[in-house]
Amino acid sequence: MSEELTPRELEILYLIANGHSNREIASILFLSPHTIKVLVGGILRKLNSRNRAQAVFVAVHSGLLKAGTSRIQGIKQKI
Repeated sequence: MSEELTPRELEILYLIANGHSNREIASILFLSPHTIKVLVGGILRKLNSRNRAQAVFVAVHSGLLKAGTSRIQGIKQKI
């Protein structure tokens, strides 16, 4: 991994790992779906991944995400 993920990108990566779509992530974080799409693209690039599933795999195996993590500090999910 050549670049570090920003705190916002890590939040989004956790949400991706928990199965949320871009639209759901946008709603949770009060951002536009377009902004989420751009940020996800940056995450994929930084993790050298082709898709969201591969990004999560790389993040878990590199220690960015811990397997089984389902809660994110500071994010209040609308459920």
